[in-house]
Amino acid sequence: QVQLAESGGGLGQAGGSLRLSCAASGRIFRIDGMAWYRQAPGNQRELVASMTSAGRTSYADSVKGRFTISRDNAKNTVYLQMNSLKPEDTAVYYCNAEVQVFGGFRADNYWGKGTLVTVSS
Repeated sequence: QVQLAESGGGLGQAGGSLRLSCAASGRIFRIDGMAWYRQAPGNQRELVASMTSAGRTSYADSVKGRFTISRDNAKNTVYLQMNSLKPEDTAVYYCNAEVQVFGGFRADNYWGKGTLVTVSS
């Protein structure tokens, strides 16, 4: 009932920038938290950044000061601005959202399919 579509991944250079977008669509009544996770080869999926509907943000220590999460509630879209990229940022980045659909009684967790970010040194 809800789809999350990520875009903006690709190849970046160390020290450079990339911007990811994730648009939610479907029978959306309300979106609570939105977040970005990432999973590097051989690693577990980890939380990169999150943002509540009220605008409160949280970041992994590894990206603080380099990445910025933002959202456009009117467009049901969340962004991740990634600056000062490092090769260790290479991973598949996944969008996550807590969404209540029309007719639903609570928010459920939804995931995008992921977008690959590769940072060359």
